[in-house]
Amino acid sequence: MASALIYDLFMTPFERLSLRAARRRLARGVTGRTLEVGAGTGLQFAAYESLPAAAVDVDLEALRRAHRKNPRVPLVCADAQALPFRDGAFDAVVESLAFCSIPDPGAALGEVRRVLRQGGELRMLEHVRPPGRVLGRLFDWLTPAWSRVSGGCHLNRRTAQSVRDAGFEIETLREHLRGASIRLTATRPRTSPG
Repeated sequence: MASALIYDLFMTPFERLSLRAARRRLARGVTGRTLEVGAGTGLQFAAYESLPAAAVDVDLEALRRAHRKNPRVPLVCADAQALPFRDGAFDAVVESLAFCSIPDPGAALGEVRRVLRQGGELRMLEHVRPPGRVLGRLFDWLTPAWSRVSGGCHLNRRTAQSVRDAGFEIETLREHLRGASIRLTATRPRTSPG
């Protein structure tokens, strides 16, 4: 339980500064049967207007902590790269600060696309590789060491491009912190392949 507690303690100042508000903006207006991918310790739960139909994470210890935060959210210990849900089961998928640590984000996005109904919505809040040459290279340089000490977190993912590559249409893309953080909304096209 120590690592989940440490994560929450580490995130507390960031949550107070801006993340809590960013999470609320991410979840505002989400409707229908919603899946949260990468639920972690449940920090996103308080932001929903109505609770998700299910929340998944690969870390059982984190899910136990999430359950204590809100026992009404159905939690599933599962890998985002192999979601245990039927095709088209959800109207929306919400994700915050998890895709940086998923070993194969393309595979996970393929799974998200599979479990979303056609026309369904994907909402993401992520830190990413900033677009500037200097900052981008700095994030590239820091990532190997940071990934080792942070449980696999990559500072230099190009998440918006991965979302496009997975067959989603990005509807809104907002950059924050000089492009080091993004909030996006994308849809699974009604004629999407796969």
